[in-house]
Amino acid sequence: MNAPPSEVRSSSIRVALATTAIVATAYLLVCVAVVAIVTSALTRDIDRRLDQSLDQISHGPPPSGPGYEAPRGGPRFGPTLLVWTVQPDGSIISNTTDATLPADQQTSAGPTTVTIGDVEVRIMGAPTEHGYVVVGQTTDAVTQARTTLILAMLVIAPILLIVVFLGAVAIGRRVAAPIEQARIRQLEFTADASHELRTPLSVIEAHTSLALAQERDATWYRSAFTKIDVEGRRMARLVEDLLWLARFDATREPAHVDPVDLGVLATDTVDRFRIVAESRQLGLRLDVQTGDHAVAVPADWLDRLLGVLLDNACKYAPPGTEVTVAVTTDGGRIRLTVDDAGPGIPEAERPRIFDRFHRATETAGGSGLGLSIADAIVRATNGRWRVGESATGGASMSVAWRREGA
Repeated sequence: MNAPPSEVRSSSIRVALATTAIVATAYLLVCVAVVAIVTSALTRDIDRRLDQSLDQISHGPPPSGPGYEAPRGGPRFGPTLLVWTVQPDGSIISNTTDATLPADQQTSAGPTTVTIGDVEVRIMGAPTEHGYVVVGQTTDAVTQARTTLILAMLVIAPILLIVVFLGAVAIGRRVAAPIEQARIRQLEFTADASHELRTPLSVIEAHTSLALAQERDATWYRSAFTKIDVEGRRMARLVEDLLWLARFDATREPAHVDPVDLGVLATDTVDRFRIVAESRQLGLRLDVQTGDHAVAVPADWLDRLLGVLLDNACKYAPPGTEVTVAVTTDGGRIRLTVDDAGPGIPEAERPRIFDRFHRATETAGGSGLGLSIADAIVRATNGRWRVGESATGGASMSVAWRREGA
């Protein structure tokens, strides 16, 4: 694959950077939300354990020894539950000597987080008939889970952003390349059209300048006007083809069309071209296979396509030869074939014959847009080209469409 143009490369990188920034922002928000959700969930689990422990203590026997023991039935390998009992005389007994309950929390009711020493503890309290009981559990598990989650997200973040950036660059190039190529083709098309129009205009300008420079005889004027007429007609054909292509590009998809009998339309077009063939000393033969030849192609598009193929065949076929138009059935398809006995199309030129302003021969008179128009019609109607050599050694241009009702 050819390297993309520099414009495509720079544009794709800019788009990739913007995409990566958006993904990074979204990822940060998601991380914050996930950490908050996980922290909240783990904290609720601690609160649930504290609440269950308080319920067991308040309905259990009075404390024995130094105070209430941690209720049974909790997590087997969970953190040790801390229990403080504030007796009516204000003294505090606890099941641990490593943690002293702060004075301002000795009557704490709702779940809250306090710092005891250097450790964060989640506590909850409730009155009992033997005193006010406060239970607590360290939040080490919450902190550890939160830290692990943040580290995992920090590890994933650069990998994700690199993948997003590279993917956005690749997709951007793939998407932008056809657009850039279309832009380049449009610039080339404009340049070629300007060149094609400049040639007849230069001829017309030269003859009119010479005609106005001095008096000349009638023979010279007739010759000059003849050349001006030829160039004017050539320019008119070129402008007509350009306008047709512009209208076609704007309405590329045809609306629903009724089936057209290709055999009948080919007969009408061949009859119209007989005078052209006779003026060039050519024979024109039509071979329409019996049967139904209905295709779902707009009639005016088919007429234009046939006109292009017949005009090319009559233009390049030498005098005394024959141009053949055939309409045949090829399985579930209808095939239109135009053969001539001209110089043919070199195999190396066949991939380019549908390019706009491209000519396979140096024969003058054409605009190089005829086969481009034909190819645009064939592509828009889902036809299939077959370009080859005729039985007489000339060119064979064949198009097949799906037969309606097949």
